[in-house]
Amino acid sequence: MTVFIFLGSLLAAMAIGVPIAYALLLSGVALMWHLDLYDAQILAQNVINGADSFPLLAVPFFMLAGEIMNVGGLSRRIVNLALTLVGHHRGGLGFVAIVAACMLAALSGSAVADTAALAALLLPMMVKAGHDKATAGGLIASAGIIAPVIPPSIGFVIFGVAANVSIGKLFLAGIVPGLLMGLSIAVAWYFVSKRENITPPPKASTADRLQALKESTWALGLPVIVVLGLKMGVFTPTEAAVVAAVYALAVSLFVYRELKLDKLPAVFINAAKTTAVIMFLVAAAMVSAWLITVADIPSKMISLLEPLMDNPTLLLLAIMLLVIAVGTAMDMTPTILILTPVLMPVVKAAGIDPVYFGVLFIMNNAIGLITPPVGTVLNVVAGVGKMKMDEVTRGVLPFMTAQFIVMFLMVFFPAIVTVPAKWFAG
Repeated sequence: MTVFIFLGSLLAAMAIGVPIAYALLLSGVALMWHLDLYDAQILAQNVINGADSFPLLAVPFFMLAGEIMNVGGLSRRIVNLALTLVGHHRGGLGFVAIVAACMLAALSGSAVADTAALAALLLPMMVKAGHDKATAGGLIASAGIIAPVIPPSIGFVIFGVAANVSIGKLFLAGIVPGLLMGLSIAVAWYFVSKRENITPPPKASTADRLQALKESTWALGLPVIVVLGLKMGVFTPTEAAVVAAVYALAVSLFVYRELKLDKLPAVFINAAKTTAVIMFLVAAAMVSAWLITVADIPSKMISLLEPLMDNPTLLLLAIMLLVIAVGTAMDMTPTILILTPVLMPVVKAAGIDPVYFGVLFIMNNAIGLITPPVGTVLNVVAGVGKMKMDEVTRGVLPFMTAQFIVMFLMVFFPAIVTVPAKWFAG
């Protein structure tokens, strides 16, 4: 009955168009009434405590870094470098999108920011070259969702806070899975592009490649600094976010000089708006998380999944299918905040490595950004490319399938995640 009241009130509020953050608060209030615990002061305290977290400071700084990179020319130089390296191959512009997405993912950690940059820069080029617009849009959308998996990742920050798991370990564990996501859509694009008889751009000269590398060196320095700093213990993930924002600002202002001082207020405002949405969601979800614990819902979930406890692979498979279903109807951040406090006790009871689970969970949620009908990243591509949602959905299907295959391979073969994670962690 407790689970029914919580989920029923949440889904009912969402069904009538209540924003997710307010729906979370309403479901929390409904659960408090059911448990005879309603107290406005407790509600307010949990909302405040939900946002009062030092690790969550990484969110606004990573959002700011992403905004600065798009305006300050770092993103454009990354795309240009990828173009000189792989643009001349058959379907080259698609490979450019994938390579650039992996590079950008190591800079911002925001799927929406990376996808918007890629769609604005590459979608017109791909259409002009003769590629099917829907397929090109689908490829860019699937490439954009690599950002939440390759560090620095805002999704890992939120999950780490909600699950009390080391964010630094999550960052390092996400490197190889994120690159495998890129490789999977590269393989899919290879076969898709073979059906299109399109002449690729001419091969860039060595001089052009060296020039592109020289221009993008400052941009490429950021992920190196972040990963090495985390691996060597120079700074925490929160401090890494500050380093990323300051570095991007300094390069944009004083090296590339594309970010003018009069544009800074708009950049800060855009980052603040996005951060406010995320932080309000986190704060609202903490009410539900506290009540989930008080109502002892995790133990009920453990009892429900007890038949699968002796087989971690089957348990993970069931959880991944559940997350896929939820991801079709809900955005990434609320899914993390709602499911994490429910699933983590189950995962720990089954003896599954929380870092390994976190990587799979965030990867699944990232793919959820391109699963219809909600698909936030699909909406970004449709908006930037002035396309219909069903066109982008059709175009993304082969690439989404490839990424799901990679995710399920990691379910059946955990070493794909755990071995590189241990190596990076030293």
